[in-house]
Amino acid sequence: MESSQITGMQRVVDQLDDDQELLSDLHTISDFLRWTVSRFHQAEVALGHGYDDPWDEAVALVLHALHLPMDVDPGVKDNRLTTTEKREVIALIRERLIDRRPTAYITGTSWFCGVPFLVDQRVLIPRSPIGELIENQFEPWVEPENVESILDMCTGSGCIGIAAGMAFPEAMVDCTDLSEDALDVAEKNIELHGMDGQVNLVYSDLFEALEGRSYDIIISNPPYVDQPDMDALPDEYHHEPRMALEAGADGLDLVRIMLANLSRHLNPGGIAVIEVGNSWEALEETYANVPFTWLEFERGGHGVFLLTKEQIDHYQADLVE
Repeated sequence: MESSQITGMQRVVDQLDDDQELLSDLHTISDFLRWTVSRFHQAEVALGHGYDDPWDEAVALVLHALHLPMDVDPGVKDNRLTTTEKREVIALIRERLIDRRPTAYITGTSWFCGVPFLVDQRVLIPRSPIGELIENQFEPWVEPENVESILDMCTGSGCIGIAAGMAFPEAMVDCTDLSEDALDVAEKNIELHGMDGQVNLVYSDLFEALEGRSYDIIISNPPYVDQPDMDALPDEYHHEPRMALEAGADGLDLVRIMLANLSRHLNPGGIAVIEVGNSWEALEETYANVPFTWLEFERGGHGVFLLTKEQIDHYQADLVE
């Protein structure tokens, strides 16, 4: 951490330690929202765990502390808080700023494809740009009415698989993960959204437990962070499960295995959509002959490629190292 960050952080700590000043000077929800956003900037918190704007994150944090819904009447923000309520808000702000714990873990909820998902530190916080593809039913790459089966590999909280099931209500969805903890969270989200019977959980090391199964769409947001990026991650990311992030020196440890096995698990006319983030350059270099389609997103995001079944079969020799 640079000296300027340390200085800014120390000032925030000093202010949070002075509860009496905060209790006497801040009165309304709006007061606390403004103060929190200012402290976010001062402490240089890392965004990116479901919130790209410090104001939106402050709203989520403060309203949660007050047990208020996100769609509360805006007029409520001018209401004065009791001393007890103020202390509850300050406690959560302290957790976010000093412990650097992401807001989604503090509130226990994150949003993906417009719906809430339960999250805790056993799973990554949903933030994949793949959500935008799901909302568009992967058009023009597939004809939605022909999609009958979907695989979400390395499912974590289950957000991608569950959202895909919502977008394709006639399709069966398998969600796999090697973490039993993650599958426990995913099961809770399946129950939350009433997706039992359509979305199925499978404990599997990638394709290991899927012998004989094939799909129209294979989606994966696997671990893909390379060693240099792991070493440079902000403190917020170290609250997430390490096994869901790191993937070797070049970030491709799991993706290599996936690419070598896609062909026998993808139906004719099917597609594979896989996120590799900043490891996209290593992927291009490793598989120089493969024409990956790099997808663009209106809401931001990068490092997501698409391959068709036909491409995978044609370049199979290149995909098997």
